[in-house]
Amino acid sequence: MFRSDVRLVRLEVTVKDSNGGITTGLNKDDFEVSESGVPQQIAVFERNTSLPLSIAVLVDTSGSTYKDLGYEIESTNRFFRAVTREGNPDDAVALYSFNWQVTQRSGFSRNTTRLERALHSLRGDGGTSLYDAIYLASRDIEDREGRHAMIVVTDGGDTTSTKDFDAALEAAQRAEAVLYPIVVVPIENPAGRNIGGEHALETIAARTGGRPFFPSDSASLDQAFDDILQELRTQYLLAYYPQGVPGGRNRFHPVAVKLRRADLRAITRSGYYGESSP
Repeated sequence: MFRSDVRLVRLEVTVKDSNGGITTGLNKDDFEVSESGVPQQIAVFERNTSLPLSIAVLVDTSGSTYKDLGYEIESTNRFFRAVTREGNPDDAVALYSFNWQVTQRSGFSRNTTRLERALHSLRGDGGTSLYDAIYLASRDIEDREGRHAMIVVTDGGDTTSTKDFDAALEAAQRAEAVLYPIVVVPIENPAGRNIGGEHALETIAARTGGRPFFPSDSASLDQAFDDILQELRTQYLLAYYPQGVPGGRNRFHPVAVKLRRADLRAITRSGYYGESSP
C-alpha cells in the first residue's frame, strides 16, 4: 500500500563544506530529498529563510553548575540581545531553568530587560531534570509559527527526570525543533565528566539537525552562541508533499537530504512523526 499525504513536510537545512564552513547561495537543483528512500520533489525552496525564529534557551541550574552559572548568565544575556538586534522582527526567545524541576522563567519575548531580569534570578541547587526540560519546552514551542530551536546549557546528564531519553527525543522531533546542546566542560579528563549524558545530547542534536558545543570558558561559550545564531540565520528552507512512500505502522518517517556536490554536507532533522498506515 502507498500513501500520498497532503501534509507539507518542512526541513530547515544547514549546508557545510569539507572544512566545516557554512555554504550559502545554492539553488533548489543542488539538493536531493528522499523519504524512506523514495525521492521527493521540492515544492518550496528559500535561501537564508527569514521565517520567524522561536528559540527556547534551557539553563541547567542544578547544584553542580553553581561555579559556572555567573558567566553562563552573562553569555546567555548577550545572545538574547544579538537575537533581537537583527533578523525577523517576530523572532522571540524564552528562558527555562531546570534542576530537579523545570521552570519557565520568561515566555517567548523580545523584551531583553525582562529576559535579563529572569536570567539574573537564577540560582544553582539540586538535581538535573534535563529530559523533562526538553520535553516541556518542546510542548511549549510546538505550535508557534515559523522555525523552532532549543539551546540547552548544561554540564552533563540527567539525574531526576520523570521523562526518559526517548520521550525527550520524540518531543523535540514532534516540535520540529533544532536542538543545540552547549555542554560546559571545565574538566578535560573524561573521568570527571558525564560522558553518557553528553552522548545522549549529541544524539538528540544529530537527529534534530543541530550539533553540540563543548566550551570551557566564557569566550568559547560566547563563540558557541555566535555560531548557533549564524547557522540559524543562514538556513535553507526545503519543503515537499510526500509522494509514493510505502505505508506502514511506523509513526516516524525517515528523511534524508543530500547535495549533488560531493564536497558539501546537508545537516537537518532525521525525519518527522506522522500518521501510520495499515
